[in-house]
Amino acid sequence: MITKEQQRTNFSGEFTKSDLVGKRVTVNGWVLNYRDHGDLTFVDLRDRSGYVQLVFDPQANPDAHAAAKKLRHEDVVAATGIVLERQPELVNPRMATGKYEIKIDKIWVLNKSKTPPFQLDEPEIGEEVRLKYRYLDFRRPQMYNNMLMRSKMTGTIRNFLDDNGFLEVETPILNKSTPEGARDFLVPSRMQHGQFYALPQSPQIFKQILMVGGIERYYQIARCFRDEDLRADRQLEFTQIDIEMSFVTQDDIIDIMSKMIAKILKDNYNTDIKLPIRRMTYKDAIDKYGIDRPDLRFGMEIVDVTETVKDCEFQVFKNVIAAKGMIKCLPVPDGNRLSRKDLDELIAFVGRYGSKGMAWMRVKDGKLESNIVKYFSDDVQKKLIDATGAKEGHALLFIGDANSKVVYDSIANLRLEVGERFGLRGKDKIELVWVVDFPLFAWNADENRWDATHHPFTAPKMEQIPMLDTSPGEVLSDAYDLVMNGIELGGGSIRIHDPEVQSKIFRLLNIDDESAKVKFGFLLDALSFGAPPHGGLAFGFDRIVMLFQKLDNIREVIPFPKTQKGQCLMSETPSGVTKVQLDELGIRAVEVKANK
Repeated sequence: MITKEQQRTNFSGEFTKSDLVGKRVTVNGWVLNYRDHGDLTFVDLRDRSGYVQLVFDPQANPDAHAAAKKLRHEDVVAATGIVLERQPELVNPRMATGKYEIKIDKIWVLNKSKTPPFQLDEPEIGEEVRLKYRYLDFRRPQMYNNMLMRSKMTGTIRNFLDDNGFLEVETPILNKSTPEGARDFLVPSRMQHGQFYALPQSPQIFKQILMVGGIERYYQIARCFRDEDLRADRQLEFTQIDIEMSFVTQDDIIDIMSKMIAKILKDNYNTDIKLPIRRMTYKDAIDKYGIDRPDLRFGMEIVDVTETVKDCEFQVFKNVIAAKGMIKCLPVPDGNRLSRKDLDELIAFVGRYGSKGMAWMRVKDGKLESNIVKYFSDDVQKKLIDATGAKEGHALLFIGDANSKVVYDSIANLRLEVGERFGLRGKDKIELVWVVDFPLFAWNADENRWDATHHPFTAPKMEQIPMLDTSPGEVLSDAYDLVMNGIELGGGSIRIHDPEVQSKIFRLLNIDDESAKVKFGFLLDALSFGAPPHGGLAFGFDRIVMLFQKLDNIREVIPFPKTQKGQCLMSETPSGVTKVQLDELGIRAVEVKANK
């Protein structure tokens, strides 16, 4: 309990101007630091706004001074006193409130704290201990600021979408299991033994249902769940900015979503971005950067040199060409910065992506040099320099393989690694691009069938619908991804609203009519009742906050994240349940012992 007398009149971070000097104030918060100087005791009191120095003088108030001497880290207190301006020589420039202090004449200890497992002002604290004691981690200014900015961005998004005629509509958490690319989290039903709900990987089907229902403009800041392996930018449960619109084109969606991203950056970071955001086709992204989410903070476009080197005598390249493979080159300006040690490390690096090696050359005095140049005639060397636009000091890094996926994965990541080593990927720079015109299908060689590049509800380009019967692999979709600094913020597509086209897509994906009815029956029924043309997208909200906060780990911006093993260290989740609970669900748990 707290009394009216003990309640704060001011936050600790407010003492930055002289207008409070001489006034009597009350502050509440936690003890960050304490210093006993014998005649005087000093306490740094922290709340969510910052911290301020409290001074306890035994001559002025011996009781308050005696209480202050017993304070320890993270004790919760209320204190009352007079605001003073420090002498110039005592000003602390490292504190926002460093010009002022509060001379305390009354203090209440509202709660004592055990000794914390870490000091909150330590510069480096292990992530595991921070996750275990997340409630203490929130008290750190860095973590509080992440939560503050997350909240502010949520407000900006809601205000923007409300102003543009969108309705916020909630969709079910307990849903039907549908194939969406990742494993579902399943929830057993107590009332129907042997039946299961699935937690939503996204609200995809329901937001399309809302368009059929005439909502026309929907949004939701939606919780989503995917049972997949975790990375620094991926969690089992995450938050989407989910959006759908009726009677719109791809251009309409890209335009309004670009304005929303610009609004988030302007309102919360005072950062302006140029509109319209540039666009790039999927083909150009793959051809120039080897990946469909290119990092455009630096150049270094890759070049296909398969034809250029076809007449060389370098056996590795000859073997690749004979196997109908490809050879890509990464021209690196100022490549003489790469030492032989660097080149050896890069050769090992591309091996992670399946590459059997990496060839290299340097441009020196207008010619190429390396240990393999002897296998390239003067004419081929000249063609290489012309094809790559290489200048003096350039390094040419080559990846070749019969498997195009290996080539693209290797060269794309090689480009990013070189950019990182050269300091070209600074977090202060923002480069956004919409990637458009994705292929509608991707060929699954392992199962000898087509897969949907995005999901089975993505619309083909209208003028290419006849090609579904003749050359489905050449059909492009009305799909679009927004990429920032090489990371996908989100994406979406125009949806299929014609039941006949949807059925044709299902057949191409080897989903027969019966299977389609079982998996998507209620959506197919809805589409038959006058579904409007519609489209939308979803942004990964956690990822947006992470990038805008210039962080590398998504767990820094999620209040209660899971570890890479899918565990919550604070609540010790997942955990076992009782036999009674399992019996109610009609489930028997089998203990699986790990192999030693």
